[in-house]
Amino acid sequence: MGAASAILVVLITLFFPPLGVWAVAGCGADLLINICLTILGYIPGHLHAFYIEYVYYDRREQAREGRFAAERAPGIYSDRVQTGGLGYGNTA
Repeated sequence: MGAASAILVVLITLFFPPLGVWAVAGCGADLLINICLTILGYIPGHLHAFYIEYVYYDRREQAREGRFAAERAPGIYSDRVQTGGLGYGNTA
């Protein structure tokens, strides 16, 4: 199920980057930044969205392996993305 959801998020991001960011990071500063970048130009919105998705899925994989990143990823404000979706007491 994890690979199918990742592919679906990538496909959604190809057509409308803020929707992909919302699916991964939720409603917050990352979504607002991505909306502004998408309005300024379609390519910057894509770059930001794919960066957020990469960090999210990379951190999620690290958490499943029992490794947790010691430092926060630069330019990402969502705790959900920083922890790979394993925040608030959830475990792998």
